[in-house]
Amino acid sequence: MKPDMAQYERQREKVGDAFYGGRNTILHGLHDDSKEGIDRMVEDLEKTITKREKYSRRRMHNDDADIDYINERNMNFNKKLERYYGEYTTEIKQNLERGTAV
Repeated sequence: MKPDMAQYERQREKVGDAFYGGRNTILHGLHDDSKEGIDRMVEDLEKTITKREKYSRRRMHNDDADIDYINERNMNFNKKLERYYGEYTTEIKQNLERGTAV
């Protein structure tokens, strides 16, 4: 959302030294939101919401993958284990599947 620099300058001239504020500056009542500014903000928020809705998606389920879990939580845990220890346990898994494990 782009700021309206002309409106910014008008507001700064209107308020004067209180524009930047200090310890003893009271800003309440010095600023009025314009109808156009509110409409621009609402339009920008609506665009953001529609853009966010497009990006939400669910991960695809692979039917060919081996099922080694009993529920969703266990599936995520097994994925983490495979990610960290997979390179060390692949030979053991293959031996167990073939039936040649010692």
